[in-house]
Amino acid sequence: MISPDAKLNPKLFDKDVELKPIRNGYGEGLVMAGEKDSNIVVLCADLTESTRSEEFSKKFPERFFEIGVAEQNLATVAAGLGVTGKIPFISSYAAFSPGRNWEQIRTTICYNDSNVKIAGAHAGISVGPDGATHQAVEDIATMRVLSNMRIFVPADAIEAKKATIAASKIWGPVYLRFAREKTPIITTEKTPFVPGKAVTLWESKASTKKPKAAIIGCGPLLYEALIAAKELDEEGINTIVINMHTIKPIDESAIVSAAKKYGAIVTVEEHQVIGGLGSAVAEVLSKKLPTPMEFIGLQDTFGESGAPNELVAKYGMSSKHIKSAVKKVIKRKK
Repeated sequence: MISPDAKLNPKLFDKDVELKPIRNGYGEGLVMAGEKDSNIVVLCADLTESTRSEEFSKKFPERFFEIGVAEQNLATVAAGLGVTGKIPFISSYAAFSPGRNWEQIRTTICYNDSNVKIAGAHAGISVGPDGATHQAVEDIATMRVLSNMRIFVPADAIEAKKATIAASKIWGPVYLRFAREKTPIITTEKTPFVPGKAVTLWESKASTKKPKAAIIGCGPLLYEALIAAKELDEEGINTIVINMHTIKPIDESAIVSAAKKYGAIVTVEEHQVIGGLGSAVAEVLSKKLPTPMEFIGLQDTFGESGAPNELVAKYGMSSKHIKSAVKKVIKRKK
């Protein structure tokens, strides 16, 4: 059943569930944060409309800087602003920032602990027709390894707005990851969002006799995880679905607690299984409580052009595949 504490969208499982691009929440959050703090500035790499920086540029033109197609410059200019009292947000496609300018992010932003927020839009395979060159599926891994970096992967547009506002209040580098396509609204304005603290979205009614496993996910694929959990519940399999919206610093206590109670873990992410959320969870459990795991995500492969939903299914990240992974990890537990 849906966790009452999560306060999720009551129409979550309806056929006409509201769909909205996650990046819209970034645009809304920028404006709200900018209204409260005049030190917030926004820089973009010639993708103002696509990254949803447009509304901020219209409302605060004196605090908006169009850098052009020069992602390395985007990062270094922001790094300078970030050590002089400003709170710069930089935005581009994730394939280009942090993809193209990773070294500048490392050396000028992270090494100096500059107060820069990096918004990577159009992340994941659901970018769709743009194909593998524009489908950033390695960005969590490359950002996670950087010292001083924090990482937020919001589940929907509402959570993206909260994450953007939260990032503006945290000192130091933050990476915000957004999908391109319209995705289901999972949360509500009342759903908790605390950086570094996971949220339980679903938990089956307790039964010691039923097989069980925990699902830990991030981003828009949490919708697929919730569909899978509902169907598994109907099949007599208990699950918990945890929204690990903060990949770094990760909520170790939530991971260990789920492992202790459910004895098996499935991680779900629209990212390579190498180096992403699944790897982060495995690192925690290898130290504190070794637990059988299965990993939903890109299996060491590039994507291709296609419709977003078709790509999610082809590359094994749909609710059907999540259900299979849960059943597989339960067998391994035995």
